[in-house]
Amino acid sequence: MRGLVIRGSRNLFTVRPEGSQELLECRIKGKVLKGVEGYYNPLAPGDLVELEGGQIVGYEKRRNLFSRFNQKGQAPQILASNIDLVLCLTSPLSPPFRPRFIDRVLLQADIEDIPAIIVCNKMDLAQDLDPDMEERLSDYERIGYPLFRISAKTGQGMDDLRDRLGGNFSVLVGQSGVGKSSLVKALIPDLEIKIGAISEKFDRGRHTTTQGVLLEPPGAGYRIIDTPGVRRFAPGGVSPEELINYMVEFAPLSGQCSFGLSCSHQVEKGCKIMEAVHAGVIHEDRYESYLRIREELAGTAKYPDLD
Repeated sequence: MRGLVIRGSRNLFTVRPEGSQELLECRIKGKVLKGVEGYYNPLAPGDLVELEGGQIVGYEKRRNLFSRFNQKGQAPQILASNIDLVLCLTSPLSPPFRPRFIDRVLLQADIEDIPAIIVCNKMDLAQDLDPDMEERLSDYERIGYPLFRISAKTGQGMDDLRDRLGGNFSVLVGQSGVGKSSLVKALIPDLEIKIGAISEKFDRGRHTTTQGVLLEPPGAGYRIIDTPGVRRFAPGGVSPEELINYMVEFAPLSGQCSFGLSCSHQVEKGCKIMEAVHAGVIHEDRYESYLRIREELAGTAKYPDLD
């Protein structure tokens, strides 16, 4: 029997068997699942698993996965599997706009070759947008990332966002406080009923997004994986040298510097990346993000990037 992982962690997962609306609480047979060695968690929402006697005995090959590097566990943590779209949620204030967080989420989406969009929530609070923020948002659009300016509270921009989600299986990623829960509630008005049913069935507490959960709005034509809010996002799955190939406006210049692939893109004459920064082809702040992420991947960062 096949089943779809709805939520779970460690060795306990909520699974919906294929062709059924029933939810089962399943454990991995033998507590070890072959083929997921090296990951912080063996399964994530969106995974298709093989069930036998109420236990998980295997999983189907993933079409893709979206992960972040879990620094506590020193291993990649899978947030979602088999998805079509990454929604990077941000806000203009409360908490403040954090472009470096956005850069990291977009980078991970590009590493995994998954389309990504930027969703700026709480636009009802932004009477006059900060010029620096507006410049950064416009630059994301310039380099090819779709941008949705919304307010989950007032409904501003929500119809356009729903249209973009249509037919897609998405994962929602954002820092704590940017309004992820409000957005999910606006997209799925009966959220408390759905989550309450899971909690009551398995005697769990109320939904606080402490772990990812797959949500399927009835009749909406799309599915969303809601993930826990985090303060920072550590990308992974790429070497410092390969990083340039996964930042969209940097990639066309890879290998074009006078020193070729050995260029550090910091001090060398004939560096095409630095020339592009001076020419405005690459935004200065995106270049700063690139340098910080490269240092982090190389293990030479002097301080955590919390911006």
